[in-house]
Amino acid sequence: MNAAVQYEESIAGRNYLIEVAAVSQDRWRAHIVRLPGVPTALMPFYGSTPKEAARLLCDWLTRAYARASTPAGPAGPV
Repeated sequence: MNAAVQYEESIAGRNYLIEVAAVSQDRWRAHIVRLPGVPTALMPFYGSTPKEAARLLCDWLTRAYARASTPAGPAGPV
């Protein structure tokens, strides 16, 4: 199972290269391709098709960027 597919995605103004590889029949793993010298601790995402695995990763990144860009509200009572 050496099949691999790559997708280029733009998320929150940043370009990503996502690689999806077969890990078993009907099981695909998506991860961001590391650039030399750029650490990543992002977990892989799994789906039953390459597109599903890539979409799950893209959806998670989109939510993470949206959450990071939302200003924190005032602290409540202590």
